[in-house]
Amino acid sequence: MARLGVFSITEQVAAHLRGELQRELQRGRWSGMMPGRDQLAEDLEVSRKTVELALKRLEEEGLLVAQGAGRRRQITARAGLAPQLLRVAILAYEQSDLKLDYVLDLQHRLMEAGHSVRLASKSLVDLNLDAKRVARLVKETEADAWVVLAGSREVLESFVGQGVPVFALFGRRRELAIAGAGPDKARVFGDVARRLVGLGHRRIALLAMTARRLPEPGLPERMFLQELARHGIPISPYNLPDWEESPEGLQRLLDSLFKMTPPTALLIDEAVLFHAVRHHLAQRGIKVPDAVSLVCTDPDRTFTWCRPSIAHIHWDSGPVVRRVVGWAKNVANGRKDQRQTLTPAEFVEGGTMGVAAR
Repeated sequence: MARLGVFSITEQVAAHLRGELQRELQRGRWSGMMPGRDQLAEDLEVSRKTVELALKRLEEEGLLVAQGAGRRRQITARAGLAPQLLRVAILAYEQSDLKLDYVLDLQHRLMEAGHSVRLASKSLVDLNLDAKRVARLVKETEADAWVVLAGSREVLESFVGQGVPVFALFGRRRELAIAGAGPDKARVFGDVARRLVGLGHRRIALLAMTARRLPEPGLPERMFLQELARHGIPISPYNLPDWEESPEGLQRLLDSLFKMTPPTALLIDEAVLFHAVRHHLAQRGIKVPDAVSLVCTDPDRTFTWCRPSIAHIHWDSGPVVRRVVGWAKNVANGRKDQRQTLTPAEFVEGGTMGVAAR
C-alpha cells in the first residue's frame, strides 16, 4: 500500500522556496543572498515562523548558510550547481482523485525530489473534458510540467499540441508522443469476463467512466466485449451502457438496468463508483452476490475492511509513482522522455462474486 503523503505547511514552503531558488538563480536574480524572512513571509502570505523553519531546512540541505541574527542567508555554490527543479501541476479526473493514496504518495515523492507541486484549480470533470477549457487552465497556471490523471484522447492531444511537458497517468495515451504509465488491465478484463461466464453469467454489464467509453471504448473495454462475444453473448449497449457521469446519472442507470432484465454481474470502473453501486443495491434489497456479482476494476485500501471480500483487479502503484518521478527528473535535466510503461495487473476473486442467479 502506498504511504500517505501528508505535508506540513513548513514542508510546502520549503519545497516552494527550493524550486524558486533554482529558477531565480538561473534568471540571474537572488545572486549571493536569499530574500529576508519577513519579505518571504509577506510574499507567500504565511507566518514568519513558518518561513524561518523552511529556511532552516534549506540550510540543513546545504543550499543556504546563516549569516547571523537579522541578516539574510547566503546562497551556496551547491545551490547554483543543483539541477533545475520543476513546478509540477497535477490535473485530476475528478477532485476526489487527489485523495487517493498513490496521488498523495506521488506529491510527497515529487517534493522529496525538490520539485514544487501545485494542484489544478479544476478537474477534468469540472471542465467537462473540454480540451479548449483545459488549454485555458494550463495557460492560467504557473507550471513547468503537468501530470494528467485519466485524460481523454482529446485532452492529451491538446497538451501535445501546446508542447507542454506532460505525463499521462492512465488515460488514452496509446500511440501519442507523450510519457505515460498505468496498469496493464486489458488482458485482465478478458480474464474477468471469462470467469464470470464460467460461473454461468450471461447478463454482464461494465459500468465505465465517460473517458473510457467515448469516443470509442478503450482497449480493456474492447477486450471485455470481445471475450463476451467469444462465448456467444450478443453484444449491445446493455453490456457497456452510456450514462450521465453524475451521482444522479448513476442512480438512473442502475434503476434502468434492474427494471426489466437485471444484470447478474457488474464490472465497475473505480472504487468510488463501486461503493456507490453497492450502496444503491443495498438500499433496494438487491443482495450481493446472491442476486448480482460485483467486480471492481481497481484496488482500494477500504476493501480490506469489507466483508464479504471484494472481487477486484489489483495492481501496484509503486512502479507508476516512481516512473512519474523519474520523468520529472529527466524533464528538469532537459532530456526528452516520452516513454510509456505498463505495470502488471491481476484479478483477485472475492466474496462479491458468485454463481449466476437463476
